[in-house]
Amino acid sequence: MTTHHPNTRRLVYGHATNHDCLAFVDADTATGEAAEIRALASARTWGEARQVQMTHLWNPAGPDCYEEDDYADDEPFDITEVGAVVDMSWPEMVTARALSVLPQDLQDRYGEVVLTVHDGEYLEVPLDGEAELIAELRERGYEVTRDDELINLLDGLGLGSVTA
Repeated sequence: MTTHHPNTRRLVYGHATNHDCLAFVDADTATGEAAEIRALASARTWGEARQVQMTHLWNPAGPDCYEEDDYADDEPFDITEVGAVVDMSWPEMVTARALSVLPQDLQDRYGEVVLTVHDGEYLEVPLDGEAELIAELRERGYEVTRDDELINLLDGLGLGSVTA
């Protein structure tokens, strides 16, 4: 078991395939978010999907998005057909998270803010700046771990094939 200093900022980063750049997320919530995505993706019926408890994310199959009359509890559920997933508003674009977890000066030096038509801004951090950026983060006391699979799951990549 690894112990962490209570003031250490922990980040997970990786190659975000959808934008072909690096993405950074808060390590303290990333695993929980991934578990919620997996739980929803593994639901077999709308009833199961509605029951998935979300702590970090919102449930795009939940009562705030669909009335129970829209889909019967025993009706088959396919996450790839959920409106928020289809329009790519769920889960949140993973590359946008760097705007809140990376220090501003490092955002300015290593990234470029890109505006999308539907999903707002994200920070495009080119892959070739990885070594320097990670070294600077570590010099500032950040604990940084690379996990491409987690980053892409948090971005919704491969939701149709996610298993619990």
